[in-house]
Amino acid sequence: MRYFDEGFVKYFKGLAKNNNKAWFDKNKATYEMVAKKPFEKLVTDLILKMQKLHPGFHCEVKDAIFRINRDIRFSADKTPYKTQVSAAIVNGGRKNFVDPGLYIELGPGNLSIYGGVYMPEKEQLSAIRTAINNNPKQVKKLKEDKKFISIYGGLKGDINKVLPPEFKEAAKLEPLIAHKQFYFSAKYTDDKELLGENLVKFIMKHYEIGLPWANFLSEAIK
Repeated sequence: MRYFDEGFVKYFKGLAKNNNKAWFDKNKATYEMVAKKPFEKLVTDLILKMQKLHPGFHCEVKDAIFRINRDIRFSADKTPYKTQVSAAIVNGGRKNFVDPGLYIELGPGNLSIYGGVYMPEKEQLSAIRTAINNNPKQVKKLKEDKKFISIYGGLKGDINKVLPPEFKEAAKLEPLIAHKQFYFSAKYTDDKELLGENLVKFIMKHYEIGLPWANFLSEAIK
């Protein structure tokens, strides 16, 4: 099924050039038709796929999709609207930072797919580091997974220069322990898959390849 056409690309390119309320309000019907409603349908279909993989998985579309309005309170960039659509499809909705989930961004020249843990709290970070330290063989297998490497390259994330004492020696043997973020991402810029008929299949393939890492991180936190 094809969710988006060239109207999607044209709309967001126009918004990027005219990022103001007057233009947005004038073109709101177009936004609804070429972006908002098709994206809601895409997220609905992705939720159905996730439910097949995870018994008991529940996520409402409204709880997955982020608003197009930007939070400009603490930003130097005061443009009011995002130039892409985005959603976090996680059990219970986008505020769940524990279970494996799928974060996507779609815009002109941008199909981005994310997984993992982006902002662990202090206790969660410690739990992940402990799990990595206690399971070296499993971590080695995950790091060397050829499909994961080919799609995502590896785990990404900022690194702590100063570590708690209990992790300092361990981090010398396993550098991942020094991470304070544990996420993976893939980005495509040619719009081929975005505008194609196999978008759900393409996204879910990425999700499934990242699932072993996502499950490891989720179990560590729990």
